[in-house]
Amino acid sequence: MSPALASTLGLVVMFILGAALPINMGALAFALAFLIGVFAVGMTASQILAGFPGDLFVTLVGITYLFAIAQKNGTIDLLVHWAVRAVGGRIAAIPWVMFGVAAILTAIGAVSPAAVAIIAPIALRFARHYGIDPLMMGLLVVHGAQGGGFSPISIYGGITNGIVERAGLPGDETALFLASLLFNLAVSVGVFLAFGGARLIGRRDGVAHDEVEEGGRASLPVRGHGGTPAAPGAGGPHAPPRADRDRVLTLLGLLVLGVGSLAFGLNVGMMAITVAVALALLAPEAQKGAVDKVSWSTVLLIAGVITYVGVLQKSGAIDMVSNSVASLGTPLLAALLLCYIGGVVSAFASSTGVLGAIIPLAVPFLAGGEVGAVGMIASLAISATIVDVSPFSTNGALVLANAPEGERERLFRRFLIYSGLIVVAGPLLAWAVLIVPGWL
Repeated sequence: MSPALASTLGLVVMFILGAALPINMGALAFALAFLIGVFAVGMTASQILAGFPGDLFVTLVGITYLFAIAQKNGTIDLLVHWAVRAVGGRIAAIPWVMFGVAAILTAIGAVSPAAVAIIAPIALRFARHYGIDPLMMGLLVVHGAQGGGFSPISIYGGITNGIVERAGLPGDETALFLASLLFNLAVSVGVFLAFGGARLIGRRDGVAHDEVEEGGRASLPVRGHGGTPAAPGAGGPHAPPRADRDRVLTLLGLLVLGVGSLAFGLNVGMMAITVAVALALLAPEAQKGAVDKVSWSTVLLIAGVITYVGVLQKSGAIDMVSNSVASLGTPLLAALLLCYIGGVVSAFASSTGVLGAIIPLAVPFLAGGEVGAVGMIASLAISATIVDVSPFSTNGALVLANAPEGERERLFRRFLIYSGLIVVAGPLLAWAVLIVPGWL
């Protein structure tokens, strides 16, 4: 068996085992990188580890560490509280607040499942209280998290932009972010209208609600719908979060991170760690345990997959796959095929892992210049993440887990139907919107 074929089969095995078994795909990737790299490709351990993404490692650790501090000291609670109060009694606006808060959380550095885990319990409680379709509410939370996920200081954005830079391709961080945000926003508008959003327009609740997230639970409003007292046992009122010193400092830290990385081009990972350490020094007790909440599983996943991609490159597998796609003769058809590969695999496997693997596969194909690199990268990124509404993905599963037990089975079937449609239509729409116009 040739080295290229062996490493390609290893990639397939990695995705299958990672999807079927509760094993971190990054750990599998490191093991396969060693076995295939040494025994099939003839690499040394030093050559294999040369592919370790040190820059992305620092970015992932720095951003998730900073976000862990923000969650621990209540800054995230404060942001949710401000957003919920902003809608007043406008019921139709509530799903869009959930979309917006989820997008903000991922845009400032939360991993997508973390944002969904925070917002989904609150969103579904609102859905039950106001008679909003839980499928629509859950989908807007997930699409919001995905929409904000490619900002230059986000996890997905850091991964994608890092891979593009390492590959020497022309990139546009702002275009990638806006493409993902606007694409998910457009899909969410369709979801809102298709699942009863129009009938919510004009409905108002005369009572302002203070619903805040506390330790993963959402408290019900102080008073029930229409101003009646909340039902006994439904949860009592909680004091709304205040903008205390630690939270104000954290908000300022996030602002410094955004300005430093976007306006001055400073390294996002190093900036995030610096801001996190500054906050830790100013409030050492308040941030205790934040390092333990760093998304180490995601760090391992990305580091392992990208290290394995180095083995793929050394073995010639990436050139082989790219040449096979290019041999189709039609660049547009080849681009569409890559989008579908990313979308279908990601529906059952980790989106971050798929991003780390699918973009390098397109590098030799893009080097010819027949398809615009910026549009192709954005299309691949959207195709690999738009399908995270699948109930087999972490985000979809988190929404289902927060649904009432009696509604969960029906909601699962509805999620399954929707995710099937989005797997079929999502990559096609991303290709049609972001790649075809550039080709024409």
